[in-house]
Amino acid sequence: MSEWRLKRVESQLLAELGSLILSGEVRDPRVTELVTVLGVSVSKDLKHAKVRVGGYMTPEALDKAVLGLNHAAGFMQGRIGRKLKYKFTPQLTFIADASLREGYEVTKRIEELDQ
Repeated sequence: MSEWRLKRVESQLLAELGSLILSGEVRDPRVTELVTVLGVSVSKDLKHAKVRVGGYMTPEALDKAVLGLNHAAGFMQGRIGRKLKYKFTPQLTFIADASLREGYEVTKRIEELDQ
């Protein structure tokens, strides 16, 4: 699989997953609009995708959101498969990524030091 095709598939998945979450189509109460898709890594055979999600929320809320997303992964995979029409739609695995919250906290601490 060429590198540019993997990157294109990753960017399409990123956009579609973000759209599904933001539009409220994932009706699991653990998944809110505060959840953000930060990145997608697709395997070379396009059969598996690791999706990093985060948001400015407590670690407990993020863990619950990841559980909800993993529960709804089959639904989301079906929606993406119908829209993008790939030969294989990657099996989605959602992983919590606290980098947004950590980055905000670091920025906040730096601003406090400047004052």
